[in-house]
Amino acid sequence: MAKIIRVIGGTMLIILGVAGLVLPVLQGWLFLTMGFLLLSVDIPAVKRAVCWLEKRYPRLGKVLQRARSLLSQEAKCP
Repeated sequence: MAKIIRVIGGTMLIILGVAGLVLPVLQGWLFLTMGFLLLSVDIPAVKRAVCWLEKRYPRLGKVLQRARSLLSQEAKCP
């Protein structure tokens, strides 16, 4: 049940993030980041993409690791 809620929540956050990239009222990057972090717990392709971003941009990686530690211990990159 928790997996379904995370996937639905992550998908909704990504939809809000895409809308936020177009609308000046919403912060699109914030919703996209939260959505991808939620989805990275359950979807391996998203997890690989987040891990790649962490390796590619080390400063962003530190922030993502802190946020990931709040979500789940099992979602860490190898």
